Amino acid sequence: MKGQKRTVLEEISPEAKLICGLIGKEAALSSAQRLLEDAFGKIDTRSELINFDFTDYYEPEMGKDLLREWVSFEGTFSQPEIVRAKLKAIGMERDLAEADGRRRVNLDPGFVSGSKLVLASTKNFSHRIYLWGGIFAEVTLIFEHGSFIPVRWSYPDYRTDNAINYFERTRELFLRLHEKELKSGKEKVR
Repeated sequence: MKGQKRTVLEEISPEAKLICGLIGKEAALSSAQRLLEDAFGKIDTRSELINFDFTDYYEPEMGKDLLREWVSFEGTFSQPEIVRAKLKAIGMERDLAEADGRRRVNLDPGFVSGSKLVLASTKNFSHRIYLWGGIFAEVTLIFEHGSFIPVRWSYPDYRTDNAINYFERTRELFLRLHEKELKSGKEKVR
């Protein structure tokens, strides 16, 4: 059509910082972290360990007095790989489960980029986009006006100052790392 500009797709960097949210008792979290490092590399940041008292959703399966922590891993991560990361995490949950199949830990991988925090999920909902392999993605926090802010569907623990501060520090680490990799001409994407 005359007068219309053609849309040109710009190359957008797929790198992000892989993170994982953990919920469980302290011993289970420690075991899970070892498996996570075997799969994704050395943990380079950890949030403060907090009580997970935002819901009783996990209590029938994992009991009371659960803890919440977030970790990130060295290097950068290719965003499309989030499905494989979630599928690996599901396998780890099964490996760490009780003999009767009850999970001892909940692992929620996601990624932090310059503009958002995205989580992977096996549960469909109106705000989640299907990727493949039974895995959906949701934007949980958006970076706007110098800070991460929750969206309407953000889980209560992701709305805490502890979470916001942790993800902002992780974002800054990602941006420094990504800038350094770009300058060196080596994009280390897993």
